[in-house]
Amino acid sequence: MAESEADLLALLRELDDPERLEWPQHYDRGATAARFGGLLARLEGDFAARCTAEEDTQDSSEYGRVVVPADATVCGTRIVVCVSKFGSLALVCADNPGAFLGTEDAQAEGELDGADLAKVNRALVELGYVVVAEELLESDYDGPSRLPSHVQRPTWWARFFGFF
Repeated sequence: MAESEADLLALLRELDDPERLEWPQHYDRGATAARFGGLLARLEGDFAARCTAEEDTQDSSEYGRVVVPADATVCGTRIVVCVSKFGSLALVCADNPGAFLGTEDAQAEGELDGADLAKVNRALVELGYVVVAEELLESDYDGPSRLPSHVQRPTWWARFFGFF
């Protein structure tokens, strides 16, 4: 969480490989699955609730998502954690990606509790994920990869969490 926006953008550019859109060159599906399983278990323990998970997403640069149920959060809004196949990138959002302009917006609208967000971010960082703000991921993509024609507005989100 300590990385600046400039550092995170530099990381996104470093991870961007125009030859490999869906996963990086040395992608280890087993290690990714194990870390993701650890994240699921950690969030279930931290929130004392059964979380749902989708993993090993086909035709996407997103590996999977963990959903903390609404009834386990202070504000009554579910928390969705998206994990990329690239560089252990992770995104935290209230309700769903794109439902708010980011976690600050969700907090301002009373839909995301700061302590809940801190709990999720702490778990991610301790498990070796790099948390990237939704606002940064929604900025215009300017990397070297050719994103599929169905991507109407190329963003960093489309590059590292999108479908191909």
